[in-house]
Amino acid sequence: MHVRTLVRGLAATLAVAFALAGGQAAAVPSTTADGALAPRVLTYDASGAAEFKTAVNRGAAIWNESVDGVELRPVAAGQRANIRILADNGWPRALPGALGNGTVYIGRQAVNQGYDTVRISSHELGHILGLPDRKPGPCSSLMSGSTAGTSCKNPYPNAAEKAEVEENFGGALVLPTGAPRNAVIVD
Repeated sequence: MHVRTLVRGLAATLAVAFALAGGQAAAVPSTTADGALAPRVLTYDASGAAEFKTAVNRGAAIWNESVDGVELRPVAAGQRANIRILADNGWPRALPGALGNGTVYIGRQAVNQGYDTVRISSHELGHILGLPDRKPGPCSSLMSGSTAGTSCKNPYPNAAEKAEVEENFGGALVLPTGAPRNAVIVD
């Protein structure tokens, strides 16, 4: 218990210092009822995903099934999303910002060539979660992307990809639900 109090105090101090330096503040770690660290919740806005909205929702659900350190949720009305998802006529791509933030384009060019929309969605969300392309690669590697070929329908990250996302988010400091993005939360 003493260590948790010390860690929370240090986290709060660092958050205040970061905020004063002009950055966004972090919060003390949230925990679940059993004392485990709660996942970092990232919201996504698929309203611009057009015909790919179902595939985007499935890609987010696959990540939620695959990792514990982060959870992808549709954005609530009136809130700003961490991830914006758009459909366009180009090649699929992600423009990541800070870890867990950015814009994903579900490009129709790849879909028209026969690539699977759920695999594309999972792959591009993987970039937002901090994963790089791993090309060339087999179908068992989600981040191998298009090099696995159009016959590859696997939308699931492999063990190494899951572990990397867990490392990226497993120890993340998170804001409680509903807290403003620049909040400093002190327990």
